[in-house]
Amino acid sequence: WLFSSVLFVKSGVAKGAICRRNNPININHYATKKSVAESMLDVALFMANVTQLKAVLEQGVSFQYYATLISLISISLFFQVVIGILLIIIARLNLNDVSKQQRLNVLNNVATALIFITVILNIFITGFGVQKTGLYPTRRRY
Repeated sequence: WLFSSVLFVKSGVAKGAICRRNNPININHYATKKSVAESMLDVALFMANVTQLKAVLEQGVSFQYYATLISLISISLFFQVVIGILLIIIARLNLNDVSKQQRLNVLNNVATALIFITVILNIFITGFGVQKTGLYPTRRRY
């Protein structure tokens, strides 16, 4: 085992692997991956809100919280589109460029604030959005 390890190190394979670990993290790649992950979560929430909007529209105006839910879902969808645009801008800018770091910081703070507001809105949407699912059969009286 020791002999094969020595050959492995002398061949330069392990040497390259060790050097790769010691390289500093590329902040720009990290920020891009973070923005892509946030964008995917934003898309998932966007799809959930569209589904909720469809359910509210199907229930019609007679639903007790119809106007409230339509307003909250519409605002949430708007914020999600703005967040998506901000994340695309953030991902395209180079964080390693010192002249762009202040702008990126502001954009990141705005995106974070809008995400927080969107989460709060979706908590209210969930609270008001008690929908009939059709999972429970209605009781018939004979």
